[in-house]
Amino acid sequence: KVTLGAVNKIAGSSKNYKTGDWRTLKPVIDLEKCKKCWACYKYCPEGCIEKTEKGPIVDYDFCKGCGICANECPFKAIEMIMEER
Repeated sequence: KVTLGAVNKIAGSSKNYKTGDWRTLKPVIDLEKCKKCWACYKYCPEGCIEKTEKGPIVDYDFCKGCGICANECPFKAIEMIMEER
């Protein structure tokens, strides 16, 4: 008999946990610089960026602060700043 480890049988269960709690840096979007190209939205590995009419909004409850959005922004509209707790 094979015993499996680390199997999560509940689909989408990460929505039950605020995974952004371990972040040390957070992305801050300057909507004045943002051109709504949505590169940040496309490249976010966690799906934490929402498209809105005003521009992208980060869901900090789930953002882990990886900085990919800031690296991919061609207009340098996203700055990674130290998280304050």
